[in-house]
Amino acid sequence: MTQADLVFTGGPVFTADPARTRATSLAVVGDRIAAVGHDEVRELVGPGTEVVDLHGKLLVPGFQDAHVHAVYGGSELAECDLSGTVGVGEYLERIREYADAHPDRAWITGGGWSMESFDGGLPSRALLDSVVPDRPVLLANRDHHGAWANTRALELAGITADTPDPADGRIEREPDGTPSGMLQEGATALVSRLAPASTAADRLAGLLRAQELLHSLGITGWQDALLGPFNGKPDPSDAYMAAARDGSLTARVTGALWWDRERGGEQVEELVALREKLSHGRFRAGSVKIMQDGIAENFTAAMTSPYLDGCGCATGNSGLSFVDPDALRGYVTALDGLDFQVHFHALGDRAVREALDALEAAVAANGHRGNRHHLAHLQVVHPDDLPRFARLGAIANIQPLWAAHEPQMDELTIPFLGPERSAWQYPFASLVAAGATLAAGSDWPVSSPNPIEGIHVAVNRRNPDATDDRVFLPEQRLDLPTALAAYTAGTAHVNGLDDTGSLRAGHLADLVVLDRDILTAPPEEIAEARVERTYVGGALVHGS
Repeated sequence: MTQADLVFTGGPVFTADPARTRATSLAVVGDRIAAVGHDEVRELVGPGTEVVDLHGKLLVPGFQDAHVHAVYGGSELAECDLSGTVGVGEYLERIREYADAHPDRAWITGGGWSMESFDGGLPSRALLDSVVPDRPVLLANRDHHGAWANTRALELAGITADTPDPADGRIEREPDGTPSGMLQEGATALVSRLAPASTAADRLAGLLRAQELLHSLGITGWQDALLGPFNGKPDPSDAYMAAARDGSLTARVTGALWWDRERGGEQVEELVALREKLSHGRFRAGSVKIMQDGIAENFTAAMTSPYLDGCGCATGNSGLSFVDPDALRGYVTALDGLDFQVHFHALGDRAVREALDALEAAVAANGHRGNRHHLAHLQVVHPDDLPRFARLGAIANIQPLWAAHEPQMDELTIPFLGPERSAWQYPFASLVAAGATLAAGSDWPVSSPNPIEGIHVAVNRRNPDATDDRVFLPEQRLDLPTALAAYTAGTAHVNGLDDTGSLRAGHLADLVVLDRDILTAPPEEIAEARVERTYVGGALVHGS
């Protein structure tokens, strides 16, 4: 009889396996699960077996993140960090302290500030000038679809009242046309291209910093949602390849190659070459990221009808489609024919429809090839498009933390969408009812990478720290097993890691021990759970 290297007993065990949803024991031999069951698993215990008594704590498959920017997030942890607060005074104090602590830095960079902190979501250059007048400052906002610049940064970039808006962005302006200090979408590249580029060593350090954090949250694998140069930032691919080659990459990572929206189909051949080049060990880049629109808060998410103004009247703006919808069909058909997965950023209902139209064209041309295309974010989905996900095999890649009442939703989104469209937001339960497969992610550093917090919001439709009783569209709540499955089996499916995501014999031993059984705890207490141990392939990567 084979002796197990590692046995967990005294469960519960959530398997995410429909054939056996719950168990109490699990055995590991080498890097794979040897048995899942109950008392009979203890027969595999031998003199050399490490036995972990769960004492009623919950064992689950390793969490996976279907949409994250790990190198960016890890790198920002070493820059001026404005996350975790919404106070303008606190922002300015942190910026001043960071600048004083780094007198040798030619530029002050970082980010994490929230749009809700400023009237209309628009900070001014004058505020930055008050704390750092002599060096350029550029700070990305929380969602990374805009950046706050001081006067010196705008001057170095040559941005004046006469500078036109780029096709894929907007320069916010003062009444006389002078740039105000807020840059939206592609306009951020006008300044960020001048900031000192990170080095290869910086990027590798950022990846390893991120990996440590993500493992501590129970994440064993992810899809990096943007590999390539973007808005003046260098390509993070080299960090993944370096870590994959030297063995420091302990996570399993799929990379999504950036589709340059300023170019066309000529880049397909280049992407094929990159897919071949960027594959080693636990890292492979077989996905292509197409950002079809922006975000609702700055009115660049692509909608089927115009945004409203502050008085509730229709404006002339329905958002931006970054890639021409007709051309998109051809691009996606070509990528699908070459067995790339397409990873869409599709936030507004028009962008969602354009992405689904492109997938429909691909299916018509190529048949169903099983490339597991997915649409990320899905803030506004027209009800007519819900059944198309299952029909086309399009996976719904959700970011649950955003599906809650908070100032950015209540003050900067709902009033400008109106009541009908606001009720179409983050339709998680409707997608499940329509037969869609769910995957889940965080979009970190846009929002917290903690899967437990995301699961909490998916189930409760309230933030863990909410101070009132309001539930955001309660009919769209998920049950806990469905939310857990999205963060495990669903995302493993998106990432093409078919021997992970559920706990069954023969699968890789990517495992997480939580400090409590959240399946029996009150739903409002889910976010209180903590990760005690994380294993990748049976090897402990976080915990004692």
